Amino acid sequence: MSDWMPGPETAPASTPGETAQADAAAAAPSFEPADPAPLGVGRTPTGSADIDAQLERLADADHLPADGHTDVYEDVHHGLRDALTSLDTRPAPAPGPAPMPSYNNRS
Repeated sequence: MSDWMPGPETAPASTPGETAQADAAAAAPSFEPADPAPLGVGRTPTGSADIDAQLERLADADHLPADGHTDVYEDVHHGLRDALTSLDTRPAPAPGPAPMPSYNNRS
């Protein structure tokens, strides 16, 4: 039996499999989160000030990391729901005139 131990100046021999694993680990992509960036999605005005304001609020998510998007989306969802609910509280439009009867009756 030998008392010899490899020192720091003696590197152990590596097998081809170990070398391939080390090379793959060194070439692995970094999974750092990207900085927030706008998606560039256009918003078309709807003509309703309440709805358009909520859609513009979505732009706030463009400058937040992904974990901050949920708060913006929930806020916009509640705002849109309130805007749609307010449509139900408006009086219905007055009915138009009754249609004229057709006098084209051939018997």
